[in-house]
Amino acid sequence: MTEQQADRPATDLPAVGRLYGVGLGPGDPSLVTVRAAELIGKADVVAYHSARHGRSIARSIAERYLTGGQVEEKLVYPITVETTDHPGGYRGALDDFYEEAAARLAAHLDAGRDVVVLAEGDPFFYGSYQHMHKRLAHRYPTEVVPGVTSISAAAARLGQPLTEAEETLTVIPGTLPEEELTARIASADSAVIMKLGRTFPAVRSALERAGRLADAQYVERAFMPGERTLPLAEVDADTVPYFSVAVLPSKVAPLEPAAPVTDGPGSVTVIGTGPAGPLWLTPEARGALAAATDLVGYTTYLDRVPVRPGQERHGSDNKVESERAEFALDLARRGHRVAVVSSGDPGVFAMATAVLEVACEDAYRDVPVRIVPGMTAAHAAASRAGAPLGHDYAVVSLSDRLKPWDVVAKRLRLAAEADLVLALYNPGSQSRTVQVGLARDLLLEYRAPETPVVMARDVGGPTERVRTVRLAELDPAQVDMRTILLIGSSQTRAVERGNDTEVVWTPRRYPEA
Repeated sequence: MTEQQADRPATDLPAVGRLYGVGLGPGDPSLVTVRAAELIGKADVVAYHSARHGRSIARSIAERYLTGGQVEEKLVYPITVETTDHPGGYRGALDDFYEEAAARLAAHLDAGRDVVVLAEGDPFFYGSYQHMHKRLAHRYPTEVVPGVTSISAAAARLGQPLTEAEETLTVIPGTLPEEELTARIASADSAVIMKLGRTFPAVRSALERAGRLADAQYVERAFMPGERTLPLAEVDADTVPYFSVAVLPSKVAPLEPAAPVTDGPGSVTVIGTGPAGPLWLTPEARGALAAATDLVGYTTYLDRVPVRPGQERHGSDNKVESERAEFALDLARRGHRVAVVSSGDPGVFAMATAVLEVACEDAYRDVPVRIVPGMTAAHAAASRAGAPLGHDYAVVSLSDRLKPWDVVAKRLRLAAEADLVLALYNPGSQSRTVQVGLARDLLLEYRAPETPVVMARDVGGPTERVRTVRLAELDPAQVDMRTILLIGSSQTRAVERGNDTEVVWTPRRYPEA
């Protein structure tokens, strides 16, 4: 029996002890909460993890709150980063260790002793305590005491906010594969990357590939001896310990005026935003939008992009593609990072061609131009209907504003003769009302009247409507500029499934002649 138990009346002794997961904060003992300090001082048993060298950072933080009367349970990891011959591999060795450690703590709890498990930072934030919690909390009364996380400590030491207004914060373990790191970083507003050490070269490479290296800050041992902060690009990879983080702080403009954009190497990135809202954005597109100083595009498409402080938005009408491209390239020549926003994929009847056409003029040949792909309207519509594009298909715009109708009709005829599924873009508008009917009648010369036609309007948007009709029943009055048509081949099937659901699909095999 410990001194603390001896002080209690016998009738007050619990049947079992109480488990406490106690967060200690980032390293400075003065950042331990009052509640954590009280529990450490009253505990019967204080447990803490360590590597095989036996030193415990958690214990060193809590040392001033120990009374000397507690039983100390040192939970020594059998491995940390080295290999193991355990039959279950690295994970199996750790699982066995956690089971054995939990059994040791359970013995104290069963004897009526209160157990405090120390955790650097917060117990539930990448903490070792959580492995004890999962094994013991359902069996014993438990309390978790939060602590200041390394994330909060890093932001405090940098003196920069993590998030403001509508920004989101992404926490990323540096142990992810580099491709995944790049995608997560590119799509983040603000981010903290944990677990550096040996992962630092991959993290740095991912930051560079995502275009965020210049924004990244490095914090080492925040609120511990040996603390260090500096721009991440200046860090020597051989000096990085595990107790360090990379921070992409808030992008909201500071109170002091931002430095003006000056003449220099700007760029234009043409970004496909998919057919509708944020769910259709790729991580690469999110990152490119976030990195831009200026957004240029058709106003309707610009409205889909979240407003970010410090960015200029330049909206225009839908019929001024060349002027819009020239404006974006002029901005880039003055040092701006310009994102030209395009719906769907920018290379499919959209802004990529318009920008490249102007960018190939002598005045703009030195302006860097990059194309970021997006989900196409055809693929989005096909996914809603089933798999109508499962075999060869052709994509044709019915608009005769930039090419004569005779060319459109010839291409429709040749595609129909080849028995290709057709994805028809720009089928109609207020000024173009006859093209759908002309296309239907032409295709009926080659396709059966019952050929499935997917009519998809505003896919992914608030007024989405996707339905399947037969080619002979295609009504031009039901089609507008926000509609895409997928017209099946001779092999395309429309099949009723459960709940009156009809799916449309085109077999991958084509019958031999």
